[in-house]
Amino acid sequence: MSRRKPFEFAGETIDGGSRRTVDVPVSVLSDHTPISLRVHVIHGKRPGPTVFVSAAVHGDEVMGVEVARRLLQSELLDKLRGTLMVVPIVNAFGFHNRSRYLPDRRDLNRSFPGSPQGSLASRLAEIFLQRVVRRCDLGIDLHSAAIHRTNLPQVRISPDNPRTKALADVFGAPVILTSSLREGSLRAEAKAAGVDVLLYEAGEGLRFDEMAARAGVAGILRVLRHMDMLPAKGIAKAKVAPLMCRSSRWLRAPAGGLLRTYRGDGDVVEAGDILASVSDPFGTEEVELVAPSGGIIIGRAVMPVVNEGDAVFHLADVRHEDPAQAVEDLATQLENSPLFDEDEII
Repeated sequence: MSRRKPFEFAGETIDGGSRRTVDVPVSVLSDHTPISLRVHVIHGKRPGPTVFVSAAVHGDEVMGVEVARRLLQSELLDKLRGTLMVVPIVNAFGFHNRSRYLPDRRDLNRSFPGSPQGSLASRLAEIFLQRVVRRCDLGIDLHSAAIHRTNLPQVRISPDNPRTKALADVFGAPVILTSSLREGSLRAEAKAAGVDVLLYEAGEGLRFDEMAARAGVAGILRVLRHMDMLPAKGIAKAKVAPLMCRSSRWLRAPAGGLLRTYRGDGDVVEAGDILASVSDPFGTEEVELVAPSGGIIIGRAVMPVVNEGDAVFHLADVRHEDPAQAVEDLATQLENSPLFDEDEII
């Protein structure tokens, strides 16, 4: 078998059957400390698709960084066909500051396609899009909820895209949510460049979550296997089909005060169910938050102090004959997923 052509990236040459971490210069801090986009490239011995996995586009979403770390530790990648580009931290500026944003207070995921003459966020967006995204056949972008919120593991896809729907089914997260493309987002600009992106949402900003980590790593490996980039041995198919949700809404605090929640992420609720109550600090007034319709809770606030109008529950519509049993089966599937890191439990 002839030797595979090397992968040229940012001035580096990665031979077939090898891997390397490459630093792509981005900028310098005000004290002239250099900041780079660090990309780990695994170039398989045999040809195949090119896929990127990215995390921490929002700097405080550390859950994705842990998923990327565990993925890179998997021995299954030694048999990779094609090329895998893993970027555990896209927004190093926000990661260092434990912030969602960049120092210019811009959201990187609203700054694409970016410009080399634009703001700091715009420049980083342009580098990531041109150097990584446009070279790939598929992307998997890892996110979590913002600080003081948490998300049930879910994959978000564009409506009316059969390919991403099929890949989301293979991924095997508990929920698939259709979500329209937003102007300036990575998903929107990648799609404009002909690159589909699966967006994985799980867990809470600045926190780790074991089930979210397991679901993320297992899902990525399943997708790579489905694309014939990995052998089947050691990668179990999802045994329970994800719940398909085509719409969702945020339920907001009816008053300000102390929040007591009675339902959690993954719970299936009916119209009229009491989900939470908000009380004043003296205990003289209490207002209940009632489900206006049935659905599954795919995200919720974890901060017990709220202002009137704060988002409390993210409720998704679900079409299933027995959603409660499906959620139970999906939870069992997550619990039975391998750790991929035998000596560490978060």
